[in-house]
Amino acid sequence: MTTQVRLKALTICLLLFTSIGSASAQLRLPALFADGMVLQQKDSVQFWGWAGPGETVTIKPSWTSQVYTAKSSYMSQWITKVKTPEAGGPYTIEINSRNTIILKDVLIGEVWVCSGQSNMEWSYYNGVSDMNDQFALPPNKNIRLFHINKVGSNTPQDDVKASWTITDSNTMKGFSAVGYFFGKKLQEQLNVPIGLIGSAWGGTPADTWTPSPIIENNPVFKADNDKLNQLDWWPVRPAQAYNGMIAPISKYGIAGVIWYQGESNVGNHANYRQLFTTMIDAWRASFKNEMPFYFVQIAPFNYGPGEDAAHLRQAQTASMTHPKTGMVVVNDLVDTVSDIHPKRKRPVGERLAAWALANTYGKQGIVYRSPEFKSATKLKGKVTVEFDFIGSGIQSSTPKITGFYLAGADGVWQPADAVIKDNKVILSSKLVKDPTQVHYLYGNALLGSVQSKDGLPLNAFKASISN
Repeated sequence: MTTQVRLKALTICLLLFTSIGSASAQLRLPALFADGMVLQQKDSVQFWGWAGPGETVTIKPSWTSQVYTAKSSYMSQWITKVKTPEAGGPYTIEINSRNTIILKDVLIGEVWVCSGQSNMEWSYYNGVSDMNDQFALPPNKNIRLFHINKVGSNTPQDDVKASWTITDSNTMKGFSAVGYFFGKKLQEQLNVPIGLIGSAWGGTPADTWTPSPIIENNPVFKADNDKLNQLDWWPVRPAQAYNGMIAPISKYGIAGVIWYQGESNVGNHANYRQLFTTMIDAWRASFKNEMPFYFVQIAPFNYGPGEDAAHLRQAQTASMTHPKTGMVVVNDLVDTVSDIHPKRKRPVGERLAAWALANTYGKQGIVYRSPEFKSATKLKGKVTVEFDFIGSGIQSSTPKITGFYLAGADGVWQPADAVIKDNKVILSSKLVKDPTQVHYLYGNALLGSVQSKDGLPLNAFKASISN
């Protein structure tokens, strides 16, 4: 090879190296930062991305004259905070480094994450029965959807595959029905833009939505997780869903989380309360946000003999003692206990929205909590059951009140006759002469009829009877 040929080859290599280096140093943003995005209002939200090592990145939002800057690290990562105004828009955001990115049609409002397993994931395409009337509505540009593709990972990821879309008859069909109806109710009541981030995966236990060290360093959690069968089509091991679908968005500014999950943890119900509340704390630490976390109690379903699902529901009820949490009861929305996916999702989303409107946004006059057991006392063979959170009072959805059972010292449960008087339920049974215990729907697949006059079903319970 001649000297001239060598020099020409070296020049080509240098040009190629320079070209590759320039391409790799281009300013780049995660999928969350794109046209049509929604940013959390009145907050100091994080912007982040990638650029050449040591390069300065400038951010110029159109809602302010202030310019924000960040310096990219040796790993080409940069991050900074940007103050957002009250809800409004659309705005533009110009981001500069070696190249320029202009984000258009940016709204400021309330952003919520919608997560869990299949009952959160379920959409029109899965047979949700109460969405059909929504398709005739005009596109709603004030509700934006960000649907994250399902992907598991053994290590935390830094980005996801998704894009922001407005809500119309096509985009809503593939989005979480619970999430959509939740967001629609918020948008109607608050009159601000709503951003919904869908991050759900059917069949997943809470374990896989929890950062790995929490499971691995807790012998009880680890033993429970080891009992789960790993299948090819969904993750069950610690953090696999969290790493792929929550970690990448955990720097994003949000208002809170709605969650529908628990069916896949029925088998290890004994430790679910501790696992679930620990997971909530881990998410709050990741997002650096003591955000509200509203969740749905699992519905009655024929899991088989025993009370495993009832114990799981009890663990979910007990989880409401954790700060800034709330639970929606859905035992009245079941058409058949042979289907683990109740088809009616609109009431679920709207009940979650009621929790948020009352507790996060301070709206007055909203009844959001289902009636719950307060006490049971016995007099002359009859049992009087009183309740908390009865709203306007309690009633039965059917002429005959169903769902109550009594047992005596022998522990044999018998259906109870029931009447409602002064918002209390009076129980008796010819087969239980001296009742010592009472329960309502405390089984895997039991259905009942008691609800508040505001339309919220009585929460299941099991309790001892006082003399």
